[in-house]
Amino acid sequence: MPRAVRERQMMDAAVQTFGQRGYRAASMDEIAELAGVSKPLVYLYLNSKEELFTACIRREASALVEAVRAGVEPGEPADRQLWAGLRAFFTHAAENPDGWAVLHSQARTHGEPFAAEVAVMREEIVSFVTYLIGAAAREADCDSELADREVAGLAHALVGAAESLAAWGNGTPGVSAKETAATLMNFAWAGLENLMSGQRWAPSPRA
Repeated sequence: MPRAVRERQMMDAAVQTFGQRGYRAASMDEIAELAGVSKPLVYLYLNSKEELFTACIRREASALVEAVRAGVEPGEPADRQLWAGLRAFFTHAAENPDGWAVLHSQARTHGEPFAAEVAVMREEIVSFVTYLIGAAAREADCDSELADREVAGLAHALVGAAESLAAWGNGTPGVSAKETAATLMNFAWAGLENLMSGQRWAPSPRA
């Protein structure tokens, strides 16, 4: 069997095991058995449990970022682009629950170097969302109203909300990716639309 195919089998088994059992509880014996190979072969190809887990994080992170980017059609109105990006994000998380668990639950809770790998992915998604919000601002002719720092802050908030909602959606029976995306879109776009039309919230003065 070609090395690339064998490696993919082992990686698939590793993602499933890490996602369902957790990094600490998962064993190389389990991964080898699920992949249908010997444990020495797993070590030969992927060296150690830490390196295998890091490879899983990188693969799943790359797949998520690629799915979000592929879901957005350039040239569409700003709200359609954001909607498409959110649907792609939640659909990928729902269709790959073990991969999402590796990224969202496991990698972040076991320190370095795993958390740093996830941070790289998150920054890439935040940068893309920053671009989408900036495009929406330009479409609404309100560049001067939304400073770069504010756009970046909105992007971080939106990505953080998406991550939390994906975990909620994956753990709530009967909730579809489309429904989860619509929940966040209704929450976020109403506020963004008001902001871009100059309707900013401010605390009312106390009596």
